Amino acid sequence: MLCCWSAGCGVPSSSPTDDAAAPDGPRVLTVTPRLPGALSPSAGEALVGELPDDAPATAAGLAIAVDAGVLVAAERVEPSFPSITLAFTGDTLIHSPLVRRALRNGGGTAYDFVPMFAEVAPIIGAVDLAICHLETPIAPAGEELSTYPRYGVPSEVVAGIASAGYDRCSTASNHSLDRGVAGIDATVAAFDRYGLGQSGMATSPEGALPSIVSVGGISVAHLSYSYGFNGLRVPEDQPWRANEIDPDRVIADARAARARGAQVVVVSLHWGDEGSPVVSDYQHTVATAITASGAVDLIVGHHAHVIEPIEVVNGVWVVYGLGDFLSNMPVADQWPASTQDGVIVEVTIQQHADGTFQVGRPVALPTWVDKDAGFVIRSVIDDLADPSTSAGLRGRLYASLLRTRAVLGAYIPGM
Repeated sequence: MLCCWSAGCGVPSSSPTDDAAAPDGPRVLTVTPRLPGALSPSAGEALVGELPDDAPATAAGLAIAVDAGVLVAAERVEPSFPSITLAFTGDTLIHSPLVRRALRNGGGTAYDFVPMFAEVAPIIGAVDLAICHLETPIAPAGEELSTYPRYGVPSEVVAGIASAGYDRCSTASNHSLDRGVAGIDATVAAFDRYGLGQSGMATSPEGALPSIVSVGGISVAHLSYSYGFNGLRVPEDQPWRANEIDPDRVIADARAARARGAQVVVVSLHWGDEGSPVVSDYQHTVATAITASGAVDLIVGHHAHVIEPIEVVNGVWVVYGLGDFLSNMPVADQWPASTQDGVIVEVTIQQHADGTFQVGRPVALPTWVDKDAGFVIRSVIDDLADPSTSAGLRGRLYASLLRTRAVLGAYIPGM
């Protein structure tokens, strides 16, 4: 049923669209003028006609309060558009000491990685979409576990990832083929078993299609690729088993995802020079080619085992390297102390009135792996702010913060 205002029924009428009043007070409805420039009603003007209680909602219009058929208030309602927050973390790389600790956590009869993620779980679980990177494949059922140089790790690590609040992970890495197609099958099965999504590995051609998830009213595609597979090759008759970086392919996959309904496309890239915080020429070349296409909204990277810079390339945020989130790099040997540093990078994606989407400035939350406490991933700033943190631990956390700040200081809150 339509209505008009008694001051002039010749004024273009409005259709009521939302009843939000309390039953005992004035009825509040949202109406949208039919023509641009339609006059707004004034308080005290009587309304002619009924206003249905089940009228559909609208994004914009006028909120009006009606009492006994008389308009008592009117206010312009601004349109609202969805906004979501995403979080990303770097390499989860399961070395032998982590496997042994997980077995100890499980009482010697099972592998329990949950305690390693427990401290950062509130941060990960608070965002709308959390994406990790699992660098190591799962060992096939009935086969022995293995670590460097060819990995095959317990499937229970995915349970630990799930316990932290992640929604999905990237799985394309230089170790994707370490245990062959059986390792890929086991990895995909583990993610399915614990209710998580993944991109980068596939058990079928259909499974290699860009993943699209609906988050807070926004459709997001997540793609994952690696620079290579340590000299191993995907089977010639199954090229879809693991994704290798090729800018043309990444662009084609991103466009295919948009054709399937993706509004935002995020790409995870396993790339960079191990142990170096300096962005390589290869990374610059790949990032420039992909972002120039306009098909990708955000790039996040890993593999170097140390934190790398964040830059804007062709108007697109590129997080070159998230560092190690969970690992046991042998610092006493060839690896620097910074291989135990990581960041949780958060971005907000906002839809605008014209239908476009904006990826906000990244925020970097420093993390550090506490080997002495059972490989617990610590939130550096939170633990430094905790008065119960011991002096010894505080010193190591502060050293980690200084290292991370040297690379990403402009993106760390309060720095």
